Amino acid sequence: MKRLAVIARLRERVQERAAELLAQGPPFDPREIGFERHSVYMSGDQVVFVFEGGDLDRLLRTVVKDAGGSEAFSRWEDLVEGVPRVAQEVYSWERGDEWPEGWGE
Repeated sequence: MKRLAVIARLRERVQERAAELLAQGPPFDPREIGFERHSVYMSGDQVVFVFEGGDLDRLLRTVVKDAGGSEAFSRWEDLVEGVPRVAQEVYSWERGDEWPEGWGE
């Protein structure tokens, strides 16, 4: 499974509106599109959307091209400052994984 995060900086004094949008849940059905997991984190002036699934490029294109997705993104335009950044996963650990040799020495 692949993970990807989209990080957006919020404009000043829009955190309450961002929290309201997030409380409505995603503007798409993550299960129907094919995601395994989707979560959102908010901290001060940043919001982080985390997507998990198989072919993330295809899944995210599906969300962006979907009419409901386009409408939902337009609701964020006035809240987000600049262009959101995409962060690729570079490290992950799960219980059951062996601890890598050499780390923590």
